[in-house]
Amino acid sequence: MERRGETIDEEQGLIGPRPRAGGGGEGVSVRRTWPTVDGPHGLSEEESVAYARSYFYWGFALLPFLWAVNCCYFWPVLRNSHPSPHVRRYVMPSAIGFTIFTVLLGSWSLTFLLGGEQLFGPAWNDLVMYNLADKLGLTGWA
Repeated sequence: MERRGETIDEEQGLIGPRPRAGGGGEGVSVRRTWPTVDGPHGLSEEESVAYARSYFYWGFALLPFLWAVNCCYFWPVLRNSHPSPHVRRYVMPSAIGFTIFTVLLGSWSLTFLLGGEQLFGPAWNDLVMYNLADKLGLTGWA
């Protein structure tokens, strides 16, 4: 199977530049990479695209940690732009989405952690959950 400028060894899932015609290029090392961190034991190109696509779309279903899994599993594709543009189409947005999710979650948690009662005033007692048992009278010792 061939695409523009690269060949894919379907048995091993290797991706690399197309060899030049005429046998030229002696002394030039051709670097071949795999789309997953598993190396030769990983997925083929077609399976990699299917997995990257499913992790990307399931990340929108309020499971953004799948975007992190997508980035970790397809790290070679995330690190180099040339190995697999079809997989990279799903891995790069996953990395961006997970970064945005992490920033939003971190800022939300730091707001409550550092702000507390000084930031929210008297509404703080309605926002926190640690005194819920006291509010509902569920503690028998109070």
